[in-house]
Amino acid sequence: MSLYDLSATRINGEEQSLADYKGKVLLIVNTASKCGFTPQYKGLQALYDQYQEQGFEVLGFPCNQFGNQEPGGSDDINSFCEINFGVAFPLFEKVDVKGPNIHPVFKHLTEQAGGFLTKTIKWNFTKFLIDQNGNVVERYAPQTDPQKIASDVEKLLGAGR
Repeated sequence: MSLYDLSATRINGEEQSLADYKGKVLLIVNTASKCGFTPQYKGLQALYDQYQEQGFEVLGFPCNQFGNQEPGGSDDINSFCEINFGVAFPLFEKVDVKGPNIHPVFKHLTEQAGGFLTKTIKWNFTKFLIDQNGNVVERYAPQTDPQKIASDVEKLLGAGR
């Protein structure tokens, strides 16, 4: 199974096939509006702005599994991200990133790239860097500043040319 065989529901309710992102470098992140790492939305948006025209996408998946840090519905989440951080990258509906109801995208990602001591995602803003062929190249801890990922994104974008 490939990442491109999967789909997810966008925050506006539309189904999105991940095959639509074939050939692009992706950064997939589980996000939350009330997390200590929430200001990373700004850094994620900056990465998106910097590299989007070169074939890079950030995909945000809100999650409420860690400390009830994403309690709102889709409209609340979308408004919060736009108003507070100018988020223009694709956001998806709230998902589970661990446990019995884990979303297939995160099941695939965690199987491809385990974390420190466990494959399970331990907190919001865990980030997965995906190459143009849908392979997980790197998994970053929640505290990893998005700007520290820029050089890895550039390497993948350069390799794809």
